[in-house]
Amino acid sequence: MKLHFLLFLLCFAGTLSAQSTGRWITLFNGKNLDGWTAKISGYEAGDNFANTYRVENGVIKTAYDGYDDNFNNRFGLLFYEKPFSHYRLKLKYRFTGEQCKGVAEWAWRNSGVMIHSQSPQSMPRDQDFPISLEVQFLGGDGTNERPTGNLCTPGTHVVINGKLEEQHCITANAPTIPGDRWVRAEVLALGDSLIQHIIEGKVVISYSKPVIGGTVVSKYDPAAKKDGMPLTGGYIALQSESHPIEFKQIKLMILDENGRPVRTQKRK
Repeated sequence: MKLHFLLFLLCFAGTLSAQSTGRWITLFNGKNLDGWTAKISGYEAGDNFANTYRVENGVIKTAYDGYDDNFNNRFGLLFYEKPFSHYRLKLKYRFTGEQCKGVAEWAWRNSGVMIHSQSPQSMPRDQDFPISLEVQFLGGDGTNERPTGNLCTPGTHVVINGKLEEQHCITANAPTIPGDRWVRAEVLALGDSLIQHIIEGKVVISYSKPVIGGTVVSKYDPAAKKDGMPLTGGYIALQSESHPIEFKQIKLMILDENGRPVRTQKRK
């Protein structure tokens, strides 16, 4: 027993040492939206309607002051320019202000980050959500439990505990976080072998073998939705779902197939 425990400690220390050799890549420079592309339902990729996504005081904000008090199902995403497969992603988010009018109740303090997503260019103008996996962020209302870090699956399915899950949203074992405070969120993605959502340093849900399939995505190009195809990687996108939210400190570490950090060159 003592030998096994010692081996575990040595392996764990080796993992920490390997992680320390990796480098975090900054995806958001804190100054502008260089490297990011907006795709809002009803508009072509690259059209940041009403300046929905903007940079203020070093954060990416979603704002709806140009929506004439009517959201009108203009669900949006802000895509990073490159796809990834094996990585650690970390960011901070917080909900602020009041929800845009004319929106379903479920969208109150509801947003998230899409991973393993199709590209914005592959989405027709009127497609509502990308075929992807959603790390869902929810804000507490002070009365009901609203765990954050859940999994939603527009146009996809996943395997949890050996079972194919076709339910659209799966609740994570996560806290309800009320108010406007910043929340630390992370994602560990190892292709299609393992994906974990992490809130405030705690793994709140794990799954594997994501594939294209199911519904909860409409007006897509059929060529992009090949049901049964494994999702081994894709794009990362920040959501705008009608409630103002801010994102900052968005960073990514590239991993190899075994989850070990890959040395990357610094950008010039």
